[in-house]
Amino acid sequence: MNMNIASLKEVVSAEEWQLRVDLAACYRLVALYGWSDLVFTHISARVPGPEHHFLINPYGLMFDEITASSLVKVDQACNKVIDSPYPVNPAGFVIHSAVHEARHDMQCVLHTHTRAGVAVSAQKCGILPISQQSAFVLASLGYHDYEGVAFRDDEKPRLQKDLGTARHLVLRNHGLLTVGETIADAFMNMYRFESTCQIQLSAQAGGELIHFPEEIYSGDDRAATYVRGGGMGGPFVWPALLRKLDRLDTSYQH
Repeated sequence: MNMNIASLKEVVSAEEWQLRVDLAACYRLVALYGWSDLVFTHISARVPGPEHHFLINPYGLMFDEITASSLVKVDQACNKVIDSPYPVNPAGFVIHSAVHEARHDMQCVLHTHTRAGVAVSAQKCGILPISQQSAFVLASLGYHDYEGVAFRDDEKPRLQKDLGTARHLVLRNHGLLTVGETIADAFMNMYRFESTCQIQLSAQAGGELIHFPEEIYSGDDRAATYVRGGGMGGPFVWPALLRKLDRLDTSYQH
């Protein structure tokens, strides 16, 4: 696959370029933290404006190869808006287009197939209230039952209903999904989600578990829990994550 691509920095708006840089950084960070699944899964971001355009990964590139200019701009049917030498995966965009269609309040949709995430998604108990990380997840969580590989449009209404207003979604027998008002928020939501699953599997291997009360993540405390944990999440941590990435490789910015 040709890895040489002209920069789009002078082609797109400054706002879209910044979105491209942040999304490329998100792909690199997902790879860095070990959440990628070869070239599979996707992170999508809605481009500001009335056109309902989105940025998504060039299908076939590893997440640590993705750059701001290589991201593919598509419409809601996953047709290319800007010509690109890279293919896109329409089947992989089904879940993302469903979420973007229903959640105009969210800019970014992040989906993973991590070992811990898939393992917990296959547990009947789902996410257990056993860690501080899980409290943030449980405060805004939905579940969607497995219907096979997600390429059929008729699954969209059920997925949209199961997500509702939540920021975290367990895709049963499949993996994890988060949404965020920004790319940074979607990443931080997934960081907590993935940590919750890893902690749960480790705790289950170590003996009897202590569950904290439901009041901590529901009712009047639900909003307070999310605000305390998520209110300074993405925008607060994102600059530090970018500095970490820049110390390793700045090529995502091109």
